[in-house]
Amino acid sequence: MELKDKIIVVTGAASGIGRALALRFAEEGARKVVCADLNLEGAEETAAQIDGLAIAVNVGIEEQIKALIERVEAEVGPIDLFCSNAGILMPGGPEASNEDWQRIWDINVMAHVWAARHLVPLMKERGGGYLLNTASAAGLLNQVGSAPYGVTKHAAVGLAEWLALTYGDDGIKVSVLCPQAVRSEMTRGHEDGVASLDGMLEPEPVADACVETIRNETFLVLPHPEVLGYMRKKTENYDRWIGGMRKLNRAYAGRYRR
Repeated sequence: MELKDKIIVVTGAASGIGRALALRFAEEGARKVVCADLNLEGAEETAAQIDGLAIAVNVGIEEQIKALIERVEAEVGPIDLFCSNAGILMPGGPEASNEDWQRIWDINVMAHVWAARHLVPLMKERGGGYLLNTASAAGLLNQVGSAPYGVTKHAAVGLAEWLALTYGDDGIKVSVLCPQAVRSEMTRGHEDGVASLDGMLEPEPVADACVETIRNETFLVLPHPEVLGYMRKKTENYDRWIGGMRKLNRAYAGRYRR
C-alpha cells in the first residue's frame, strides 16, 4: 500500500511512536493524517506540524473510538489506514487489582477490537483498507515484571493474526508492530530496563519500519531484528527459552515492582 493521498488515523499521536508515525505519513504525501489522543494538546502539536486534524479520544472507551471513526468518515473521508497505536504499561502480576487489569485490557486489546468492529465493515464494503496495530515484542516473547503488559500484548498479536486471516480475502491488510524498547512516555524512567538490552530506539526509525512494512504489505513489523531470533529460539526449545527468561527475571523483575 502506498501512503500518498491516503486518509490515515493514528491513535496515541501526541508523542512517541504515534507522533513519529503521523509525521512520517505526512512525508509520504498522505492526504490527511488524523492525530487522536487523550492528550488533545499534544495531538494538536503533532497535527500543527503536518496540517493534520487533532481529535481527543480515550481509546479505552468504545463509544469514543466509534465516534472518532464516524467523524473522520463524515468530515474527512473514507479511512484508508487506521493505526491503533495507543497503549499503556503497568507493573505487577496476578496481584494487580481488577481495575488495573481491566484498564490495561481495554486500552491494549479492546481498543483494537473496537476499531475493527466499527471500521472493518466499512472497509469491506468499499473493497479494502489497512489496519496497523501496535503490540510489542512482549506480545511475541513476554514482559519481565509485568504480567498485564505481557498478557495483553499477546492478545493484541493474536487479534491481529485473526483479523489478517479472516479479512484478507476482503482486501483488508493487517500489520502488527512489535518493537522492544522505544523512547517514549511509556519507557521514561525505564531506560535501563530489560526491553533495552538490544538498545532503545528513537521513534523515527520505528515509523520508518512501519512505512516499509505497509508498502510491502507484510504482517510483522520488527524494528529490533533480534526479536526474530528470540522467537525462533522460543519455538525450538520452549523449556530452554523459559530458563533464559527466568534469568532475566532474576536480574530485572525487582525494578518494576511497586
